[in-house]
Amino acid sequence: MTTQLNMPQNSKPIVIIGAGGIVTDSHLPAYRKAGFRVLGLYDRDYQKAQSVASQWDIPHTCQSIEELVSLARSEDCVFDIAVPASEILPILQKLPSQVGVLIQKPMGESIEQAKAILDCCHEKNITAGINFQLRRAPFMIAAKKMIDEGLLGDIHDVEMRVICQTPWNLWKFLFEKERMEVNYHSIHYIDAIRFFLGDPQSVYCKTMKHPKMMELAQTRSSIIMDYGDVIRANIHTNHGHDYSPDKQECFFKIEGTKGAIKIQIGVILNYPQGADDKFEFILDDGKGWRTLAIEGTWFPDAFIGPMAGLQCKLEDPNYIWLNDINDAWKTMCVVEACYQSTASGATAVKY
Repeated sequence: MTTQLNMPQNSKPIVIIGAGGIVTDSHLPAYRKAGFRVLGLYDRDYQKAQSVASQWDIPHTCQSIEELVSLARSEDCVFDIAVPASEILPILQKLPSQVGVLIQKPMGESIEQAKAILDCCHEKNITAGINFQLRRAPFMIAAKKMIDEGLLGDIHDVEMRVICQTPWNLWKFLFEKERMEVNYHSIHYIDAIRFFLGDPQSVYCKTMKHPKMMELAQTRSSIIMDYGDVIRANIHTNHGHDYSPDKQECFFKIEGTKGAIKIQIGVILNYPQGADDKFEFILDDGKGWRTLAIEGTWFPDAFIGPMAGLQCKLEDPNYIWLNDINDAWKTMCVVEACYQSTASGATAVKY
């Protein structure tokens, strides 16, 4: 199954701030696949930026954000920011007004930073979005299409389950974060569930350490997103399953009154080697579980949609952009509620 994306009629060139692994592994491969032109690159590590630019045929490596802004002004570029969340706001403050900006998730380290980012974009009339790209993955688009066509009936159960061994050493900056697992990983699943079910009325959450990963703030979470008395929406993550890949799991399951979908998300399994995605579904037609072949995967294909959407939004202000910053703000509100739930604690058992 091919999942179609809306693409801009005349795409603008892109300048990127940040040259880390997410850029080289996902942004740049996605943009090349989509035919988007990356014109300039800036990173605080100029030599790293030069190396990445050389590998990806990016014509301009800039030594400052100001130099990159000058290039973007002269060539009518859009900005792609891919830096740790604490660095987003200072960068936005250096950008011109009335430009297009795509920002790598999360939208700040806290709800206060998220609000400051939102306000900055509004004040400067920046067309901005957050790169919550899981909702743009080909298998998620296929699932949404089946649901919108009514094939699954009324959705009443959504579950995200991750049991894996994540090599956190690949992202050194995460070891300094007070808020880690939910803000930098489970946030994807919170956003994806919002994509399917809308905004929850409340959340229950416990996010915690692992005894073999005590230097990280949290690496495991249990989250219940509350949609009332009929819909169950759960997220369960354990990044410390170090007992070989054989029993690792990573799936997104949706159940309705007429059918169900189960998606294996292969990139998370045995990371970074990964495994194949698998899209299975069952309907009330008596044919049992079937497999649907999906063209493309999360990395890098899901990174095409957010950038394509930004450029479509710039062409047509009425275009509904799935990654719009005003929608992303609501995902950050759910994340904040998760941390508040963890801090407030559970109801004590009286014996």
